[in-house]
Amino acid sequence: MKWSKAHSPAFTTIKIRLEPGESIVAEPGAMITTIGDIEVKTGIKGGGLGSALKRAFLGGESMFMNEYIGGTRGGEIWLAPPLPGDITYVELKGNSISVQDTAFIAYHGNIKVDTAFRGFRGLLAEGEIFWLKISGTGGVWFGSYGGLDEINLNPGEKIIIDNFHAVAIEETVKWKVKKFGGWKTFFLGGEGIVIEATGPGKVFIQSRVLPEFARLLAKFLPTKRD
Repeated sequence: MKWSKAHSPAFTTIKIRLEPGESIVAEPGAMITTIGDIEVKTGIKGGGLGSALKRAFLGGESMFMNEYIGGTRGGEIWLAPPLPGDITYVELKGNSISVQDTAFIAYHGNIKVDTAFRGFRGLLAEGEIFWLKISGTGGVWFGSYGGLDEINLNPGEKIIIDNFHAVAIEETVKWKVKKFGGWKTFFLGGEGIVIEATGPGKVFIQSRVLPEFARLLAKFLPTKRD
């Protein structure tokens, strides 16, 4: 299996070459086109019915995913996320990574896609209680809104991340949610809740956030009049 990126970093797509028998599983709606001999199967993937039900009812995800399989001649599948931005790939070797549900695109290999309950930490960090926990052996593609940075933390090294800019966190990284600065900064500084992440491990952050863009766009939309 070989893959490459196009139109990076603003409007990135990925082009995955599947040899006969090779396959990837992608989010519904991620496909742009298939070229050559590619078979598609839609079903419950990523860990079976139990995981699919949890993703659907707890994480707001679809129960079904599309599996693309290289036929006898092989072929190519192009994928893209719904938001403009970059895409990266993380190899998994029996470990796991937590990814924003809106960032997940596709995976290959023996992978389980489950919901990662974060309790009040997740509620404050992302506005949602659940992220996707992706684990197993293989690899996963996920994207960002805007540019995507990968920060490799050494053991004990700490960083502060604005809550909505976090995209993915490896399982070896310890993190906690906290307010940014003193109470005056918390209420008036425009940052509010942040994530303090401590290495070792990788953290992926995005350069843009959708809520801020939505608030800006709302200023230019007509308001409803009685």
